[in-house]
Amino acid sequence: MVKRALITGITGQDGAYLAKFLAEKGYDVYGSYRRLSTPNFWRLHYLGIFDKIKLIPMEISDSNSIYDALEKSDPSELYNFAAQSFVEVSFAQPTYTANVSGLGVSRILDEIRKYNPKIRLYQASTSEMFGSIKDKIMNENTPFHPASPYAIAKLYSHWMVNLYRDAYGLHATNGILFNHESPIRGLEFVTRKISNGVAKISLGLAKTLSLGNLNAKRDWGYAPEYVEGAWKMLQQNTSGDYVLATNETHSVKEFAYEACKIAGIPTSKIKSTKTFLRPLDVANLQGDYTKAKKTFNWKPKTTFKKLVKIMVESDIERWQKWLKKEYQPWDAVTSGEDSSVLKNNFKN
Repeated sequence: MVKRALITGITGQDGAYLAKFLAEKGYDVYGSYRRLSTPNFWRLHYLGIFDKIKLIPMEISDSNSIYDALEKSDPSELYNFAAQSFVEVSFAQPTYTANVSGLGVSRILDEIRKYNPKIRLYQASTSEMFGSIKDKIMNENTPFHPASPYAIAKLYSHWMVNLYRDAYGLHATNGILFNHESPIRGLEFVTRKISNGVAKISLGLAKTLSLGNLNAKRDWGYAPEYVEGAWKMLQQNTSGDYVLATNETHSVKEFAYEACKIAGIPTSKIKSTKTFLRPLDVANLQGDYTKAKKTFNWKPKTTFKKLVKIMVESDIERWQKWLKKEYQPWDAVTSGEDSSVLKNNFKN
């Protein structure tokens, strides 16, 4: 019997990669997207899977909409990636972030309970929930101390998953994923901002790249490997909480300087400005994936330097194609920061 999966937030990085992974495994894949937003399907086109997904409009703030999506997809597995996932935006829009990233998960849990409590749920938790704690390395038993409205909303949803697991017997799992990146990471995230920025500089389309806190350290892995880990979590007989990480950290400066090296540009092109500093920032996040390794033999395969290389070379290739006026599914065409570059080229 063919398995059916519903992926909420399928237009994002993780949702798109997971859709590709599940489709290749023979799943019948459904994906939800926001009805009121302009559909942003470039990642699905980029990965060549747009025609392999059955799309369902769904609003995570509307319980009836969630139930309707469950009826249409009738899944055995549900992967929830729908969220307001930008830390910086969460400071500007804390109430909206709480409604989507926090209460939205409560609605999903309750509609699963009503429709079919046998559905297995994967909830995308985040390492941001650990916040500013003294522990150097974080695992499933590390206390949480969130340092942003986004992290607080995610912590609420994290505990709601645990509550529904215990109270109603749902097979509901939290994946506490540390930072995971790729060529289809959003331009709002610092890693992609770096890879896209150095690519433009290397091709003479920009002069410098401005960033915020260069000293912040993160545990960076490769997104396709992390969505495979999410799938493995739901294949276990019992649900639980799992950390996925690389067990090492690198600073934003290290990422930027390595990107410069790959792009062949001087590190003096990287600037730090107060404009991009957060009201409160987490200095260091490093995860321990021991439980995932012992339980279902998951471990990261892509090194830090390889990850940076993949991202930088992908963005250089995109800008080179654009300069040749070759069509490609791409997010820079809708980016405000890149609009001036795009406009100036069209004049030539």
